[in-house]
Amino acid sequence: MTTRDFSPIDRSLVNLDQAVRTLFGDPQTTERPDPATGIPEAELSEKERKQIARLMRINHTGEVCAQALYQGQALTARLPEVQGRMERSAQEENDHLHWCETRIQELGDRKSFLNPLWYAGSFAIGALAGLAGDKWSLGFVVETERQVESHLDEHLAEIPIADKKTRAVLDEMKADEIHHADTAKAAGGAPLPGPIKLAMSLASKVMTRSVYWV
Repeated sequence: MTTRDFSPIDRSLVNLDQAVRTLFGDPQTTERPDPATGIPEAELSEKERKQIARLMRINHTGEVCAQALYQGQALTARLPEVQGRMERSAQEENDHLHWCETRIQELGDRKSFLNPLWYAGSFAIGALAGLAGDKWSLGFVVETERQVESHLDEHLAEIPIADKKTRAVLDEMKADEIHHADTAKAAGGAPLPGPIKLAMSLASKVMTRSVYWV
């Protein structure tokens, strides 16, 4: 079986389709089931439910950003094997996107209204990282996933022990983020300069604080 060689226009259309699916439709996921399936709902106060939902909204927007970053990097990656890694990771991030949205709905809340803005910005950053070269693009993945892992640890510490459904989702997401970072590093990801890491951290804080409310 032969693999189709997509033209730049084809790939642009694929990325547009992915953006629409991510923001407004049903993104293409992998074969993996939702880790929260079958776990009974905990008895939570209204205050707890609202707080958990806001944290999951942050995580959902984080996955929107991750999806955009991977799509932007895949678009500009030079080596086919790097493109493949980015595309597979993006599909696994779609799993997270679906799981987070499902949990938000179960908690009776909504996604962030700012998702289109964060998608556009993240896609541009991912494309620029890809243009800088594959080793920097992969290094960007490593740092992104490390920062996401840190956020997930913070959220796991805030969520009540009784809420096993949310914890199951976040635990699986964390394991994936660690795997994505390790894979990108093993593929040749270069450590990013300190100022770049700081800028990424500051942007992440702006995202989390705005999405918590909006």
